[in-house]
Amino acid sequence: MAKVKSSYVCQNCGAESVKWVGRCPSCGEWNTYVEERVSQSKPRAGLVDVSRSAVPKPLREIESSNERRLNTGIDELNRILGGGLVPGSLVLLGGEPGIGKSTLALQLALKLNQLKVLYVSGEESARQVKLRADRLSDGESNCLILNETLLDNILTQSQNIGPDLLVIDSIQTLYTDTIDSSPGSVSQVRECAVALLRYAKTTGVPIVMIGHITKDGSIAGPKVLEHIVDVVLQFEGDSNYMYRILRSIKNRFGSTSELGIFEMQSKGLIEVPNPSEILLSHREEELSGIAISASMDGSRSFLIETQALVSTAAYGTPQRSSTGYDTRRLNMLLAVMEKRAGFKLAAKDVFLNLAGGLKVTDPAMDLAVVAAVLSSNFDLTIPSLYCFAAEVGLSGEIRQVSRVDQRIAEASKLGFKKIFISKYSLKDQQKLFKDIELVSVSKIEELVKKLFGKG
Repeated sequence: MAKVKSSYVCQNCGAESVKWVGRCPSCGEWNTYVEERVSQSKPRAGLVDVSRSAVPKPLREIESSNERRLNTGIDELNRILGGGLVPGSLVLLGGEPGIGKSTLALQLALKLNQLKVLYVSGEESARQVKLRADRLSDGESNCLILNETLLDNILTQSQNIGPDLLVIDSIQTLYTDTIDSSPGSVSQVRECAVALLRYAKTTGVPIVMIGHITKDGSIAGPKVLEHIVDVVLQFEGDSNYMYRILRSIKNRFGSTSELGIFEMQSKGLIEVPNPSEILLSHREEELSGIAISASMDGSRSFLIETQALVSTAAYGTPQRSSTGYDTRRLNMLLAVMEKRAGFKLAAKDVFLNLAGGLKVTDPAMDLAVVAAVLSSNFDLTIPSLYCFAAEVGLSGEIRQVSRVDQRIAEASKLGFKKIFISKYSLKDQQKLFKDIELVSVSKIEELVKKLFGKG
């Protein structure tokens, strides 16, 4: 008869204790310890054991060869993963409810029409998955659908089928009989993830599993879940906009400085290969308070329209509000403009908005924010073919930013005529770009003089 072991597990961080405690000593949360019983039995059928014949090898005797990656059929996803799915890898896809995690996972399964894909759904019935598949794809697909939440049955079916890709929707719905707790608990998530990792490494089948997130935006379950997997992808977006951003939080086979942009449409997630053309509005007339910033997110460059409105404070106390940009950073730039450049903005309302609903933390946005605020304050327009890429320091100096050549190349590709950068970034850039004029500035006063002709 199997032995039954009882322990108390924190549902927030996964810490274990032999007795119940009110406050977790690891994470400091209250009333998070729940009793869970673990039955220590023989290895379950369907789980693949690690080979016991493995012996240590000298590093020089191990062959180093590039793994053949599995093309997902989605260019944005391929780029984020570093070229495709690596055989035997475990990929975790997290995001808020309704953001499009299941849609992206099903699109991935349908794209690989020539391969055998097993899609395990623990949240939806086969009929619901079929309705979504009909909406996402027009052609026939060889994707296999399995409605199951018991881990042993899933691995047994996968061993019998031998798929080229296994998709789990979601890890929080799976459970194993060896642990006497409900699906989604810390112990269940941890045990199921370890079993899936063992299966992926021993069979070479890549696994994509969906994970829920907490109210704080982190992956639900123990932190060890993110350490177990090879790749962690975070799906972000705003319910008021149709754009979705896929970020690489962890990637053992590629760079973590990549992101992909998708647009949610009636037929699913559509790739946005050139986000700059969508984030820039096409205006029929020039308007004040608008400046274009050449921004970077990871290793990807794109242009963002920065909109500012400066008006007299109507209620006595000036308001400072920003959408998509750090309000504290905006307050700092306003203080620099008032202290170092002499612009009186303390008695005026300042509103800032980044078009498209994106949230950007790139310091190179500073110069565009300053230009947009000054444009609205003077009620003077900035030509639509001017853009900005530089950081503003507390002393009012214009500082250089990283990868300025990629920013200039993106602006030149979209037909911009001038880009304002720090004089320390100029160097030999002018020799590389003939279609766009590089304007170097060192102080805010110099920017105002070259942009508006005011000294």
